[in-house]
Amino acid sequence: MSEIKHQKINHIFKRLLFLCLGLIIMAFGVAFSIKAALGTSPISSVPYVTSEISGLSVGTTTIIMNFMFVLIQIAILNKDYEWFQLLQLPAAVLFGTMIDVAELVLTNVSYTNYFEQWVLCAIGIFLIALGVSMEVMANIVTTAGEGIVIAICKKLPVKFGNMKVAFDVTLVIISIVLGFIFLGGLCGVREGTVAAAILVGQITKITNKLMKKIETAFLS
Repeated sequence: MSEIKHQKINHIFKRLLFLCLGLIIMAFGVAFSIKAALGTSPISSVPYVTSEISGLSVGTTTIIMNFMFVLIQIAILNKDYEWFQLLQLPAAVLFGTMIDVAELVLTNVSYTNYFEQWVLCAIGIFLIALGVSMEVMANIVTTAGEGIVIAICKKLPVKFGNMKVAFDVTLVIISIVLGFIFLGGLCGVREGTVAAAILVGQITKITNKLMKKIETAFLS
């Protein structure tokens, strides 16, 4: 009996480890996107522009935004909210903190031309996709952004994929509006944002297959 309990704890520990690794990899993806200066991914566009407005770090504004997302989930679902999803809060703190750490690590990384910007952007997109796949494989808790989409889908007859696109578009629109109001123009939304919106989902289809093999080897 104790051996079964030990195996269960070990299994959960491994999934937590993969979740943390996924969040760290995603954070480095965001940092590479910021460094490329071609626009961040849709989910990071609001934290980036609010960071520019407020002077806070992108990691800090990411944490604040994700905490707000959790509150919105609770408001939407009310009694149907699964309190286990409050683990999104420490996950958000880790993710936001690691974005700031990743930006420090990449301080000396630079580019001299547009092609090199795209190289950095591509690395960022790939890392975000890989991190998402690891988070999904861990199967412990969703990110707060995904949590909102799931919450809405539970209340409205909308497919997750369609709602996710609408949610991402909404975040980009908010970023554009905030940029023009407070900064006098676009901030954090460029061609790289469009590329991330299109490619992250496509790349995850490939990385998910890799994660399935890892899951079979380490988590089954």
